[in-house]
This record gives sequence, C-alpha cells and structure tokens, in this order.
Amino acid sequence: MRLFTWNIHKGIGGRDRRYRPDRIIGVLERENPDLVCLQEVAQHVRRSRFDDQPRMLARYFAFLASTFQRNVTLKTGGYGNLILSRWRFTDKWTISLRMGGRKNRGAQCVFVDTPEGELVLVNWHLGLSEHERHLQAAKLLASKRIHSIGGAPAIIAGDTNDWRNSLRKGPFADAEFESVTAPPSRYRTFPAWMPVGSLDKVFVNSAVNVKGVLVVRGRRVRAASDHLPVVMNFHLDGDRGPLR
Repeated sequence: MRLFTWNIHKGIGGRDRRYRPDRIIGVLERENPDLVCLQEVAQHVRRSRFDDQPRMLARYFAFLASTFQRNVTLKTGGYGNLILSRWRFTDKWTISLRMGGRKNRGAQCVFVDTPEGELVLVNWHLGLSEHERHLQAAKLLASKRIHSIGGAPAIIAGDTNDWRNSLRKGPFADAEFESVTAPPSRYRTFPAWMPVGSLDKVFVNSAVNVKGVLVVRGRRVRAASDHLPVVMNFHLDGDRGPLR
C-alpha cells in the first residue's frame, strides 16, 4: 500500500507564484498513491480562482472516499486538510488543534477499510511555534479515540512545521510512535526549490510495517508547491486484530 502526504500551497507554485492545479494533479498521477493526505487545500479562495479543490481532486481521481476539514476561513472561502482514499472510511472525525489566539489548526482522523485490515489515518498541519506544536501533538495523542486504539495500526502524516525535529523525542516517543522520516537530513522538503527543513513527516506505530519512505523530487514537483511530497510504502501487521 502507498501513502502520499503533501502541503500543496493551495495549488500555487513556490517560485513562480502561478496558480496551476494541473501540476498538483500531475504529481499525484505519477506517484499513484492509495491514501493521500494533503494540507493547504483551498475551497472558493480568490487566489485559487474560487476553485473547490477538495471536490475537484476527489472527482478527478475518482477515489472511493474523501473528506475535507476547513481550518482557516478567509473573507472568501478558506483552506484546510484533505484525505483521499481508494478504500472506504468506516468512521471519520476531526480534532481542533487551535491554541489560544493563534491561527486555527486541525487534525482529521479516519478509519480506513484497507485490503489488509482497518487502519487509523490522521492528516494534520501544525503551528509555527515549537511549544505550540508539542501541545498540539499531546492533545491529539491524548484524545479519547486515538488513545483507545491501543496497538492497532495507525499512521499520522502531514506538515508539522517541526524545524528542530523535536516531536519524535517528545509526545510521539511517549505514545510509542516512530518517525519514519528520520534522519531529517534524508527527508528535507522545504522550501521545495532548495530544501533545508524536514517539515513534512510521517509517524507510525509498531503495527505498521514500513517498506520504504522517500521524498518526491524533480523539476515538476519543485514547481508545483513550496513543499516537496513524501511517499511511504507499507503493509499492516495482520496479527493485531480489529480496531474496535
């Protein structure tokens, strides 16, 4: 199975600042993922020609399931997180990660009925302050439904803004989640044209059998957004039993 996570910057190129959603679509087509976690997906935003990107992407790829979480509301429209899946969701919910008066952040969570069993998938976009990020991670991991999954297969992916790579030694280590995008020097994703920061990360628990992780590179990818995407190939540990 193949997971793909990417901050698409509302479809606006990081260097040329042109709105070109076809470039996002082209990258996704080439990588052919089964599960897609996108951040900064725009809906009816003026800068993105008022396109409904969640609907546009779900229709184009004809994935069986999709869910959108708007985190930031603008004067016209807004943007947030989008999950696309080849397989059906058996449940879905959202968690607000807003901290005080800071920009609204959120996590969207789904149970996915994969061919290898049920999987918990979380797509999120964290804040700019290290203290804020640690509070957001702790809030997610302590939430009742995430905490209750125990050792069942779980993946948490998205734009963490974790420049100092401190999350994996904090809340995630305590919850027995491992960063598969480490060491950070091998998984630099921002800025796309000359990446120095490993901001886009994937965390898994021990019930997820990771086969390979890579940062997608190349001229077309660099032009499409200000982040590079991350792809993970994986299987599930079949001995874990049902999630619920």
